[in-house]
Amino acid sequence: MSQRSKEPQWNQEEGSLRLFLRGRALNFYGPSDLTDYNISKQADAPSETLQLEWVYGYRGRDCRSNLYYLPTGEIIYFTAAVVVLHNVEEQTQRHYLGHTDDIKCLAIHPDKIKIATGQVAGHELRETKPQAKKKSAAPDESLPHVRVWDSVSLNTLHVIGLGVFNRSVCCLSFSKLDVGQQLVIVDEANEHIMTVWDISKEKPHKIAETKSSGDPVLAVEYHPLEKNQIVCCGKGQISFWTLEGGSLAKKQGIFDKYEKPKYILCLAFADNGDVLSGDSNGNIFVWGRGSQRIINAKLAAHDGGVFSLCVLKDGNLISGGGKDRKIIQWDNTYNKTGPETELPEAYGPVRTLSQGKGGLILVGTTKNCILHGSLDLEFSLIVQGHTDELWGLASHPSQHQFLTCGSDKQLFLWDTQSRSVVWNKEMNDAIHSCCFHPRGGIVAVGTSVARWLVLDLATREIISVHTDGNEQIECIQYSPDGSMIAVGSRDNYIYVYSVSEDGKKYSKIGRCSGHSSFVTHVDWSEDNQYLTSNSGDYEILFWTASSCKMLTNTQVIKDIKWATQNCVLAFNTVGIWPEGVDGTDINGCCKSHNERFLVSCDDFGKVNLFSYPAIQPRSACHSYKGHSSHVTSVSFLFDDSRLISTGGKDTAVLQWQVV
Repeated sequence: MSQRSKEPQWNQEEGSLRLFLRGRALNFYGPSDLTDYNISKQADAPSETLQLEWVYGYRGRDCRSNLYYLPTGEIIYFTAAVVVLHNVEEQTQRHYLGHTDDIKCLAIHPDKIKIATGQVAGHELRETKPQAKKKSAAPDESLPHVRVWDSVSLNTLHVIGLGVFNRSVCCLSFSKLDVGQQLVIVDEANEHIMTVWDISKEKPHKIAETKSSGDPVLAVEYHPLEKNQIVCCGKGQISFWTLEGGSLAKKQGIFDKYEKPKYILCLAFADNGDVLSGDSNGNIFVWGRGSQRIINAKLAAHDGGVFSLCVLKDGNLISGGGKDRKIIQWDNTYNKTGPETELPEAYGPVRTLSQGKGGLILVGTTKNCILHGSLDLEFSLIVQGHTDELWGLASHPSQHQFLTCGSDKQLFLWDTQSRSVVWNKEMNDAIHSCCFHPRGGIVAVGTSVARWLVLDLATREIISVHTDGNEQIECIQYSPDGSMIAVGSRDNYIYVYSVSEDGKKYSKIGRCSGHSSFVTHVDWSEDNQYLTSNSGDYEILFWTASSCKMLTNTQVIKDIKWATQNCVLAFNTVGIWPEGVDGTDINGCCKSHNERFLVSCDDFGKVNLFSYPAIQPRSACHSYKGHSSHVTSVSFLFDDSRLISTGGKDTAVLQWQVV
C-alpha cells in the first residue's frame, strides 16, 4: 500500500473517516448532523493551558541521597522527571521541569542555591548507545545528562554531558573546598565512568575521566576538608581518588581484619575529616582522614544494611537501617546516644536521612514516603505515594477528590484542596482499575486476578465481591444513572450487571462477546442504553447494554451521545493520534465535563491537551512533560478546574490546574 493511500480518508456519502493504525484500516462514523466536514482543516489547540500544581510522590524505592532542606524553607526531592521544592509549613510546591525523563540523582552546591540533577536516557534511546545516535545540529536532550540550575529562579544554568554518558547518571557531587567549582559525575556504563567537570565558567568542560568500577556505584562525594579528594563506594568497594593535573589516581579501601561487605551503601564525613561508611552487613566503619584504612568500627550497628548516614550540625551522627527500619544516634566518639527510633512498617525502611529545619530530621523511605520529626518525638508524614506500577484513576462525581490504585495493592483516596491522602487501604491483590458510583458514596475496583470489589467510601468496608473470567479487570465503569456497571476484562469480554440499593446490590445481566483481544476502554451513552468499547487489537465495538448484544446499525451508532470519553478510538478522538504512531502508544483519554477539552496520555511521558471534539486528523495540542515513563490515565475533576494524571513505572500522581 502506498504511503499516500495510508493518509486519513473522508467518505462524504457514508459520513465516515478512515484512519490507518499499524497498517490496519479503522472506520469512524461522524454524527449525521455533521455536514461541512473538511478533512484537511487544521484544528487549533485550546487557548487554555495546563499548569503543574502539585506532585504526589517521592522516589525513595531505588534512589539514594535525594532529600535535603534548603535555605528557602523548602525541602527538595524528585519523582519521575520533576524536581519538587516543597514548603511544608506553607503547603506550597514549586517544580523544576527541565528534565525529559527519570531523574536518578541530586546534589546541592555549597552555596545551597545551585542544584545538580542527573537523568536516564529517554524512552527511544534506552537500548542504544549515545554514540550510535545520528548527529543533529541541536543536542538531543533525551540523552542521559546532568542539569545544573538555580533553586530560587528555577533557571537552568548548565546542561552537562549530552552524548558523553551512557544509559544514566547514577550519582554526582559538587566540590566543597573551592566553593563548588567542580562537579564529579558517575554514569551507569559497564565501567561506571567517572568524569570531573569545571563548572566555574559559562561553558562547563571536562577536566578528567576514568573507569571507576565494573560493579554498581552507589555514592560519590567530594571530601569537604581534603582538596581534590573524591570518595566513592558501591558493590564490594570503597575507593579514594585524588585529582591531579587532569588525571584521577585511585586507592582502594583496605579492610584488614574486617570482613569485606558485599555492598558499601552510603558515605558521610565527620567534622574532623574522617570518612564514614555504612554497609550491607549493618556495620559502620570510620576511615582515617587522608588514609584508606579503618581506624574505628561499629560492627552490627543495624540488623541488615545501613542505608544512610548523616552528620548533624551538632557533630552527632545518625544512621538509618534498611531491614530494621531504625534510626540510631551516635556521638562524635561513635557511641550510641539517646533513644532508637523505629519507623512503622507501613512507611518502609529508611532510604535517606538529612538535617531538616532547626533540630528536625528528614527521612525518605523505600516505600516512597517522606517524614520529618526528631528522635525524641514522633515522626510525621509529609509525602506518601504508590510504590509500584499505577493504572487505576477515578475522580469523585461531586467533590475535589480522586482515587488511584496500582500493582502495590494500595487504594488511595486523595483530596486536591488539602493536597493530601484522605485514606489508603491495602487490598489482597494488585488493583488495575477503579470507578465511583454516580452518587459518590460507593467505589468499585478491578483486580489483576479477575475479582472486582465494591467498597463503601466512608467506612472503607468491602460490601460486594464478584469474579468474572480468570484474567485482569482492565476497566470498570458505572452507567451515568448508576443503574448498571460494565466490567471490561482481559479475557475479551465485557460483563454487565444491574445495580440497585444505591450501589450495594449487583446482579449479572450478561456478557458482551465479540472482541478478539482484551478490552481496554469502555464508555456509556448518556441515556444509559448503550456501551462502546476498544480492545488491544484496535477494534471499536458498540453494544446494547440491557441485552449485551452487539450493535451494528451505523445510523444508530452515529448519533449516540456518550457520557464519557475513555475510548481512545472514536470519531471524537481521531485527532489525538499523531502520524506514524503505534496503536498502543496512547494509553488513555478523557473529555472535560463541559466538553471543551480532551486530554490524552501516552507512552512518551506526555499529557496532551486538545480542543474537544478532536475530529480533525493530527489536531494541534499542548503537550506537557513531568512524568517519565508511560502515562497511564488522565481524569478531570467534576468541576473541570483540575486534571489528574498517573504515571506507570514512575508511580507519580500529578495534579494540573486548567489555566
